Amino acid sequence: MRKYEVMVLVDSDVDDRQVPALIDKHLEVITNGGGTVDEVDHWGRRRLAYDINKKSEAVYAVVTLTAEPAVVSELDRLMTIDEKIVRTKVQRVDVKK
Repeated sequence: MRKYEVMVLVDSDVDDRQVPALIDKHLEVITNGGGTVDEVDHWGRRRLAYDINKKSEAVYAVVTLTAEPAVVSELDRLMTIDEKIVRTKVQRVDVKK
């Protein structure tokens, strides 16, 4: 099992109150795959550095999780398919021993 940090940018048309439920729905892939969700940090609505799909804002969330690489790849694939999610960035976190 490895630690990962996933940044999720949700479309600005989605209501801020619906974002946690949307992210939790996708995080079920991690828990069903034997991984754990360590922390979900909702940053809220932020301005993008450049327009994506003609939108200048998105709702940011950062998820810290522990899972197998194949499960994280599946999570990223499913988030990429979802039209409400604009971008994802998965980064493996190195744990200092």
